[in-house]
Amino acid sequence: MNPTSPTELSTAAPGAATIEEATFRTGKVSAVATAHGVHDTYQAFLPPLLPLLIEKFSLIKTEAGLLSVFMTAPSLLQPFIGYLADRRSLRIFVILTPTITALAMSLLGIAPYYWLAAMLLIIAGLSSASLHATGPVLAGRLSANRLGMGMSFWMVGGELGRTLGPIIIVSAVSTLGMQRTPWLAVGGVLVSLWMAVQLRQLPARHPESHNALPWKKALITMRPVLIPLSIILITRALAFVSVSTYLPTFLTEEGANLMLAGASLSVLEAAGVIGALLSGSLSDRIGRRPVMIFSLVSTSLFIFLLLNLHGWLQFPALLGLGFGLLSMTPVVMAIVQESFPENRALANGIYMAVSFVSSSFATLTVGAIGDMFSLRTAYWLSGVLVLAGLPFLFRLPASQKTLKS
Repeated sequence: MNPTSPTELSTAAPGAATIEEATFRTGKVSAVATAHGVHDTYQAFLPPLLPLLIEKFSLIKTEAGLLSVFMTAPSLLQPFIGYLADRRSLRIFVILTPTITALAMSLLGIAPYYWLAAMLLIIAGLSSASLHATGPVLAGRLSANRLGMGMSFWMVGGELGRTLGPIIIVSAVSTLGMQRTPWLAVGGVLVSLWMAVQLRQLPARHPESHNALPWKKALITMRPVLIPLSIILITRALAFVSVSTYLPTFLTEEGANLMLAGASLSVLEAAGVIGALLSGSLSDRIGRRPVMIFSLVSTSLFIFLLLNLHGWLQFPALLGLGFGLLSMTPVVMAIVQESFPENRALANGIYMAVSFVSSSFATLTVGAIGDMFSLRTAYWLSGVLVLAGLPFLFRLPASQKTLKS
């Protein structure tokens, strides 16, 4: 019998609601995506608070930059967290992390010492790593055979959170002052309580966890999928960082006015949310490979269009770029999970760690190219390099919907 058949899943946890069902569990998947969105709302507090922390602690730029590193470095632990989660309950991470991150980030503004602010950011980083290693897996298991749609829900939640976070913290500091920002943590606590209710009927351990492979054997099994996927992520990282981190700077250097440069990221994010929402569902219908090909090709095309248009004519290129660039992530996450059902969290943790490392190196690379030559040069290079990932799509082993075309 197939270890993930509905019959066996039902008998594995008598009296408890099964995680995998024949239909997409919209309410539960939406709840997990909401927890993701609320969590990432708090995580997005740091950039707006950074100027205030620089002034408060009299920081140099290097010390200020380290604060961001403190929060992102725990992402390297995601494979280890995923390995443990494959053998333990996933729901506890989704329930607790909104509260932990909310408390850490809401207390950041009143931290009296630099080292204490660093500790709070490390705690928030560990919480974030735990959620991002396990949350997509729980959402995927609740998505049944519509895994792509589940990953779209998950990603849209995060994108909305990262959009709202800076607005909320800036408004709170402006109206309440830094000393009252800890009250913002109430939202995270309430979401955790709500998630505990939403997920209470799920079994503490999923039946798949009994079939989880030892980590050495699991890594050997994952190589045929994760190696080509990692190469695709690396070749795409330069394009992702160029537009997500350096876009306003690039447009300003190109002579754009402040309004256009400031609105560029909002336009990109709005199109990206739509792309992420649609791409996962579409990949469930037509297969993962066609959607990934579209993402890579359209990203390259719209980067070159952006380089050859000026002023407000660049907005259509920004819309297409955001849609194409972010449409790939839910599809990759679906591939990772459906390829390794017994070790979903480990595989997802490895993917997240590779994504973090490649983005970090890409950020330094784009900055270096911009200093040595220009950001226009970095954009041209990223538009070419993203196409280098195309041949590796065809090295992915055929599995379920991964390569259907």
